[in-house]
Amino acid sequence: MRLPALILAVSSCACAALAHGDWADWRGPTADGHTDARGLPLHWSETENIVWKIPIHDLGHSTPVVWGKQIWLTTATKDGTTLYAVCIDADTGAVVHDIPVFHVEDPQRIHPLNSYATPSPVIEEGRVYVHYGTFGTACIDTALGEVLWRRTDLNCDHNQGPVSSPVIFGDLVIVHLEGVDKQFIAALDKKTGRTVWQYNRPRDLYEGIEPAYLIKSYQTPVFIEVDGKPQMISNGALLVTGHDPQTGKEIWRVRYRDDNPISRIVTRDGLMFINTGGSPGKSQLWAVRQGGTGDVTDSHVVWKMTEDVAHESSPVLVDGLLYTMSDTGMLICMEATTGKQVWSERFRGRYGASLLAAGDRIYFSNKKGKTTIIAPGREYRELAVNQLDGELWASPVVIGDSLVLRTKTHLYRIEAAD
Repeated sequence: MRLPALILAVSSCACAALAHGDWADWRGPTADGHTDARGLPLHWSETENIVWKIPIHDLGHSTPVVWGKQIWLTTATKDGTTLYAVCIDADTGAVVHDIPVFHVEDPQRIHPLNSYATPSPVIEEGRVYVHYGTFGTACIDTALGEVLWRRTDLNCDHNQGPVSSPVIFGDLVIVHLEGVDKQFIAALDKKTGRTVWQYNRPRDLYEGIEPAYLIKSYQTPVFIEVDGKPQMISNGALLVTGHDPQTGKEIWRVRYRDDNPISRIVTRDGLMFINTGGSPGKSQLWAVRQGGTGDVTDSHVVWKMTEDVAHESSPVLVDGLLYTMSDTGMLICMEATTGKQVWSERFRGRYGASLLAAGDRIYFSNKKGKTTIIAPGREYRELAVNQLDGELWASPVVIGDSLVLRTKTHLYRIEAAD
């Protein structure tokens, strides 16, 4: 069986206007790895610019989310029998809530590189929504730490474990359950957890495909606006689809050849940059023009990147240049509208966390705790390299002028000294 490296900080919402300073989505307020913060630290180590460092029990790869002074993340026992949601005070690092949300009697097997708490939460004022794939989805009161509703009946056989994170649209929490037995999207009422709509992936495309893991996906959708109307863009195995997020109705589709997409879509200037999945080293990145109805494969694909494409890490787009980091450490800068490569740089190590664009800097981390900071632009320029002790699998989070980084064992708040 192929062994895709599943563990990305994979996550959540893509709402239009989020309060400045809150990090409700694992990719930030705009769900694409951008922040307006310009005072983030340039240098740190285990003994420099650490505001606090706290241990996180058990194991999880989810990226934290932030609202106000609260940081929320998920973790789980290594055997998957207990699934937790943890709230941490952003100022002090003190644990505010540590909630065993689900107890699972007979967890499915997962890939050795995955965890039972890989999907990231999504948060809004007063509520945080946690999702553990087939093992359960829940809404928690952020002040009281009380579970307001739970769902355990949205099920599939993940085969290698859950990764896709929930997203918020209006009064809906939308979750993806895409396994080897069934693949569907469910929109839940935020207040009650009841199902409002469900979209089932077209099974006829998957008939006869073996092995079964070739028809699953790990992606988290994004939202765009086309002709004044919202669309949810969801790249599953073998195809990407655009939906009316209020009803789930499919509007358009583009068919590709691959499976298991993890890297999250970014969009800008009428283009969507979509990872097709596939095994590590064989992924492709397609630039697809927004709009259209029905099957637009032949009419809307603008360009394709076929070499050194990230399987896990999600890219950032800055001033018309798209930056991608492959799993094996190839950083590529290209023109977003044409796909023409501007420059490339090779790094040592394995990469999975998504890129962060902060003002005149881009941050990216490998899985051995090293974070490199570069200046965006048409020439490669390195600004700093920083090392922590743990393994960085989750994506970076921003609170004010601080970075929050999650390793496999600890959570850090990092801020430059005055």
